[in-house]
Amino acid sequence: MKSSHSIVLFTSFLVALLLSDGFGTDSTAAGEAGGKDIAIRGYDPVAYFKAGEAKKGDPSHSFSWHNLTWHFQNEAHRQLFQANPEKYAPQYDGYCAWAMTEARKAETDPEVWKVVDGKLYLNCSMAAYEKWSRDIPGNIRKADENWAKFHEQFESGGGL
Repeated sequence: MKSSHSIVLFTSFLVALLLSDGFGTDSTAAGEAGGKDIAIRGYDPVAYFKAGEAKKGDPSHSFSWHNLTWHFQNEAHRQLFQANPEKYAPQYDGYCAWAMTEARKAETDPEVWKVVDGKLYLNCSMAAYEKWSRDIPGNIRKADENWAKFHEQFESGGGL
């Protein structure tokens, strides 16, 4: 019955993996780097607005916010973010805008993005971006509703 034991172990591993995806935490989508949570894989959130493109930040210009370390290309960007993080941080704590329309969290690709009405939205892939782009206003409404539900669940002690 060795194969049956292996199936049970494999199933247990899959369940543990699914349960460890960040639900139940109040963190932002991040990449793990050197034991520290790095927001949006080290990309500079201010660069999307100021340079109009996704640009990697420099760890020597960093700021801690929402239990994450944010990297910036320069000190001016760091100071702008520090003065008003909500203005520059991506929506849905950096999770995929399309996935949020489906009431789920997915880590993003910082190179797949769009600023809409002064807010930064990230997606996990070009395929997700294309789906999201078909009805941006409708998808933002849907994602906003789902994001609010995630926060209601978290605040009531149910986790995310």
